[in-house]
Amino acid sequence: MIRINLLGGERQKARKAFAFDQGAQASVVCSLIFVGALSGIGWWYWSLTTESARVEQEIAAAQQDAARLQSVLVEVKQFEERQQRLQQRVSLIQQLRQGQGVPVQLLDHVSRSLPDTLWLTSFEETGPSVTIEGRSTTLIALSDFVANLGSSKLLQKPIEIVNSQVESVPDGKSGANDVIRFTVKAALAETGATAPAKAAR
Repeated sequence: MIRINLLGGERQKARKAFAFDQGAQASVVCSLIFVGALSGIGWWYWSLTTESARVEQEIAAAQQDAARLQSVLVEVKQFEERQQRLQQRVSLIQQLRQGQGVPVQLLDHVSRSLPDTLWLTSFEETGPSVTIEGRSTTLIALSDFVANLGSSKLLQKPIEIVNSQVESVPDGKSGANDVIRFTVKAALAETGATAPAKAAR
């Protein structure tokens, strides 16, 4: 008796039907590799785009900071130039103060010594002495002027009134006014080399 296993043959045929050949497997692998490559390229492109946008934002921010710093630098430069000019002026003033001779100090002292009712017409330094001419409305003002001059260490006492005389000065309202014309002479306490000084008031 011969037995034929029909079921076993059908199973082997079914198994062979569902089996993949090597060409199909290679195609699947290639497809997977291609999809993976596309995904990698897409991710790389996206990362580059994101990085490029971030860099552009940083560049824009840096340019804004540079423009702001440029304006600040201009202001700082202007401030330094003004400061330098002020320092030069201060240095010049200090040099002038240090270089003030006896005539400048004496003129300052004389101007501070003037009473309200007295004015000067001539101021002359000749060698070790000074001669001052002026007008005064009262003898008291002349006396105060001489006393004020003697309060300085620049002049030696006594201060001499060389002459004083009354003279009439024309006045458009009342005709004439009497004033005292005077000349005062004093010796300098410091007889250093000073340039002759003349002034009129």
